Amino acid sequence: MTSSANCPICSKRTEADYAPFCSKRCADVDLNRWLSDQYAVPGAEDESADLGDEDQSLRH
Repeated sequence: MTSSANCPICSKRTEADYAPFCSKRCADVDLNRWLSDQYAVPGAEDESADLGDEDQSLRH
């Protein structure tokens, strides 16, 4: 069964078994991109990095 959406990897029609992808191959390509840090979810900056210099001065 095919839906009307397109695969985000290759733009072919999405297959219900692999939604939101068209095939296992495209699902695996997407997973590999996540695992190799090609994708990233934006988040708040790490405040501890900003406090790193301040913490160093308090220790000495």
